[in-house]
Amino acid sequence: MRALIAAATGLAAALALVLTVTAMGSPAGHTSPEPLLTTVPQHP
Repeated sequence: MRALIAAATGLAAALALVLTVTAMGSPAGHTSPEPLLTTVPQHP
């Protein structure tokens, strides 16, 4: 029974954290104009 209470408490804390972060929204900023390299350049 103790394990069930601990799991429910942890789940409630995680859900509260997710809702808090969602309510705050994403941070204001901008992304880099430089594209990310996704492939290895060929050797000469």
